[in-house]
Amino acid sequence: MIHKTAIISASAKIGKHVTIGPYCEIGDEVTVGDGSVIDSHVVIKGPTIIGKDNHIYSFSSIGGDPQDKKYNNEKTSLVIGDGNTIREYCTISRGTLQDAGKTIIGDDNWIMAYVHIAHDCVVGNNVVFANNATLAGHVTVGNWAIFGGFTGAHQFTKIGAHSFIGMNTLTTKDIPAYVMAEGQPIKPRGVNVEGLKRRGFSPEQILNIKNAYRILYRKEFKLQEAIQEIAALSSHQEELKLFIESLRSTSDRGIIR
Repeated sequence: MIHKTAIISASAKIGKHVTIGPYCEIGDEVTVGDGSVIDSHVVIKGPTIIGKDNHIYSFSSIGGDPQDKKYNNEKTSLVIGDGNTIREYCTISRGTLQDAGKTIIGDDNWIMAYVHIAHDCVVGNNVVFANNATLAGHVTVGNWAIFGGFTGAHQFTKIGAHSFIGMNTLTTKDIPAYVMAEGQPIKPRGVNVEGLKRRGFSPEQILNIKNAYRILYRKEFKLQEAIQEIAALSSHQEELKLFIESLRSTSDRGIIR
């Protein structure tokens, strides 16, 4: 159902069984996938592709121009996957040519009210952003990461899969996979054990991840030394490969220590 007050561009592509509420604006080069629900007063600008079965709540602004002074009306895009929940007053920007020109949101993410995802961010699947979480530009977020309320990630940082950032925390460096972090200044606070249990990790796997965490943070190794120690274990502990990958692919900002 499309409400009679919605304004939809002639170049927009609207899938089957899509609901668009009152006073929405769907701009040029916007695609909305089958089964998606767009509540009232939502603005979506293109080029933006939105997949199937997404629910975008009222007053969100999706696919707007990047908030970057270098942006000069170049054609860039936003791609959103399937099954995402995007609550009220969220803002998600398109990319810039200083990066790949594309902001990417994966599948089944839970994005609460007032969240901002800036230009050129890449967000995986099953990520939770609590209210007012904010990503600066060029941030990469792994699958199953959790951002507490009022958290922030500095531009170009990488947030590892299954990590957890506590409320009111700003990270200016990368957070490895599986790691919980919080505080000002931000500090590693252990392994996200509860999250791993919920996702079906066995007690043995969690114990192995805890041991790898101790190698990285408790034995006073330099980063490359810790990577070598953990890599030796990962040959027969498959769950450590994700940890190693996050350490080897750190940004120029380095990891929290």
